[in-house]
Amino acid sequence: MNSLPTHAVCPSSSSSNRFNTAGRNLTLLVLSLALSACAIGPDYQRPQSAPSEQFKQAAGWKAALPADTHLRGNWWELYGDAQLNQLVERLNANNQSLASAEAQYRQARALARGARAAFFPDLTLGSNVTRSGQGGGDSTVRLADGSTISSSGSGGISKSYNANLGVSWELDVWGKLRRQLEADSASMQASAADLAAVRLSQQSELVQSYLQLRVLDEQKRLLDETVAAYQQAFKIAENQYRAGIVPKSDVTQALSQLKGTEADAVDLEYQRAQLEHALAVLVGVAPSHFSLVAVQQVPELPAVPLSLPSTLLERRPDIAAAERRVMAANASIGVAKAAYYPDLTLTASGGYRSGSLNDWISTPNRFWSIGPQFAMTLFDGGLISSRVEQAEASYDQTVAEYRQTVLQGFREVEDYLVQLSVFEREAVVQQEALEAARESLRLILNQYKAGTVEFNNVVSVQTSALSNERTRLTLQGNRLTASVQLIAALGGGWQSVEQE
Repeated sequence: MNSLPTHAVCPSSSSSNRFNTAGRNLTLLVLSLALSACAIGPDYQRPQSAPSEQFKQAAGWKAALPADTHLRGNWWELYGDAQLNQLVERLNANNQSLASAEAQYRQARALARGARAAFFPDLTLGSNVTRSGQGGGDSTVRLADGSTISSSGSGGISKSYNANLGVSWELDVWGKLRRQLEADSASMQASAADLAAVRLSQQSELVQSYLQLRVLDEQKRLLDETVAAYQQAFKIAENQYRAGIVPKSDVTQALSQLKGTEADAVDLEYQRAQLEHALAVLVGVAPSHFSLVAVQQVPELPAVPLSLPSTLLERRPDIAAAERRVMAANASIGVAKAAYYPDLTLTASGGYRSGSLNDWISTPNRFWSIGPQFAMTLFDGGLISSRVEQAEASYDQTVAEYRQTVLQGFREVEDYLVQLSVFEREAVVQQEALEAARESLRLILNQYKAGTVEFNNVVSVQTSALSNERTRLTLQGNRLTASVQLIAALGGGWQSVEQE
């Protein structure tokens, strides 16, 4: 092996070129390593959730064709109510809970953009003028024997003019930046799913409130018609009392029944006002500036299409958000583990420095520097390992929350399926009871007019008939509410999309 020279030798132009070539090759090697290296930490895999091939309560469920194609869009249009469609559009534009969730999503999106910026070099430009001074003036020192020594010195004030351009670039050798971008992107997608979940929740609340309001309108119509019928019964009882056919108790019973029904009709006004106020807040206006005219029609119960349990994982925004948080937590493990490895940063700077403004920007005053920098933690008392352990525990937490969200989604669908099934069977029986009550009322009124029965019998049958009518409407409202809840539990019209 040849010995190294013991004397200094200035490099020739050819040797300088070789050094420059070697430097470029080294730089290319480092860049290739940074781009091709595998990221530290585990790659993401979707956690296994509770298997379910079908819904338990879906036996005998009828497929809704061709209406099922509408569910992935504006699902509320299944109810065929133009005014409801307008209210949902107003909610989408003006709901404040939705506006808050949308602002949170924009924050998450900006954070993800900031993570992408870490892949690019930082370029800084600076300029300053420094004025400084040192020493100067006379001083006197008194010695122990009482004599003094005087000294004088001179100081000076100097100026320094600086202008520099700096570049700093952290190479992602171990994938820390990539894992951070992965985590922030997953968090952004989780925020987008949260936004969709809030939108679905607010839409569901509005549709339920609107449908209940229309059911109340129908109940108010029923009570108004009943009051009119009771007024006629009261007049009949009063006429028969004046003719001496019936006792006065028939009149008081008829009047009591009439006033009680009128009170029920008044009570519905308060309930309707509450629902109207709730709708006003949902569409983003003050209740004093919002009103809905009563209509004599309740939207029909739609045929709700049923998705497969496996599809539910893709359809529900809350499940999608929970999974994205698992993805973010998984990437955070890689970020934490990357702290075990050294950071490689390339820095370069150059500019002009001079003590005089006149020749500040000139070749003799030029300076530059360039070089890589390695930084690695040798001892931290277990700080990095504790952060890794924390990241892994956070991942386990998000996995458990994801699985719980999936189970909760399955439970909600099962609940609303059995609820709709029970309500459907109940509605059939209730309709039979209502028809019987109507026929009984017709017969008893004829018998009372003929004087063959007492008014107590009429009151009893009228009360039963009205109760059956109101029960039918309440059941209709419950079925409509359950259908909205089932649609929301199935994910509404939301579709999982990749956010940029």
